[in-house]
Amino acid sequence: MKKCELCNKVARMYCESDEASLCWTCDLRVHTANFLVAKHTRTLLCHACQSPTPWTGSGPRLGPTVSVCEACANGRRDGAAEDEDDEDSDSENQVVPLSLPPSFASTSSAKAKR
Repeated sequence: MKKCELCNKVARMYCESDEASLCWTCDLRVHTANFLVAKHTRTLLCHACQSPTPWTGSGPRLGPTVSVCEACANGRRDGAAEDEDDEDSDSENQVVPLSLPPSFASTSSAKAKR
């Protein structure tokens, strides 16, 4: 598991400007420091395997959310974050996307109007 570079909790996002993986709490502390760092675009990490997802955000307060990469959403995993003793977790858990990222949503709605 990727760890937050400031506190060693599980990382939930990556800030390319800072070149740092951060948890929600440390992201809040870092990106509310001033208006310049609040502009940093952060990429959410997959909740299952911690690879980057298509979800990005900026601003001083990104709230905790669950995001998954395309591979995990489609049921393909590389095993990066799986526990050996959690072999049948897929039968108990189902990944359900709540909505499309904003860039995909605007493209989909434009196609639907044609």
